[in-house]
Amino acid sequence: MRIIIAIDIIDGKCVRLTRGDFNTKKIYNEDPLEVALQIEDNGLGYLHLVDLDGAKNKKVVNLKVLEKIAGRTSLKIDFGGGVRSMSDVRSIFDAGANQVNAGSIAVTEPETFIGWLNDLSSEKIILGADCIDGKVSTAGWLEKSDMDIIAFLSDYSSKGVKYTVCTDISKDGMLSGPSTSLYKEILAAVKINLIASGGITSEKDIEDLISTGCEGAIIGKAVYEGKLTLKTLGKLC
Repeated sequence: MRIIIAIDIIDGKCVRLTRGDFNTKKIYNEDPLEVALQIEDNGLGYLHLVDLDGAKNKKVVNLKVLEKIAGRTSLKIDFGGGVRSMSDVRSIFDAGANQVNAGSIAVTEPETFIGWLNDLSSEKIILGADCIDGKVSTAGWLEKSDMDIIAFLSDYSSKGVKYTVCTDISKDGMLSGPSTSLYKEILAAVKINLIASGGITSEKDIEDLISTGCEGAIIGKAVYEGKLTLKTLGKLC
């Protein structure tokens, strides 16, 4: 299972939120590149870079952070937040991302999302599937839909989606363990490469996600709060 470290960006700085609430913003580092270099130095190869300003404002804002990290590291980066057009997608790849993570557009404009998938291949586009109480959320978790998460993923899997990042918002930033039971339920019903996100706090959590069949795990706050070290995670890769 791939271990992917998260860097969330607001105002060009590395931050974390709790349950997606922008009022809980905590700045961990003024320079995301410094964090990215630490990730690489510890033998980790994957970065989940989230433009929270972009997600909130529904347009890509922190592209220069991506350019800086991609230009100075060899990390394989998936980038998301505010992606709304093919122009955005091209700009993100031009800036050095390996994959684009898109969620809100898949809910609000499914034909647009499928167009990206068909034009760029299922290896390049990750479906962001954030949920709370089993329902899909969008716009940086500020808006909740009536879409059932399993039905949502099943539908997109049938349309060619290969990868999804699934975050249970109720777990995000809580350091209380991931939604392993939800992931089991999803993988029992949908054929998809599932990347777990939210609540991962210990090596035991990682072991549980491996046994569940997750393709990857995104870890953020546990690293920044010292619950899991980059050195420890690097040894697991």
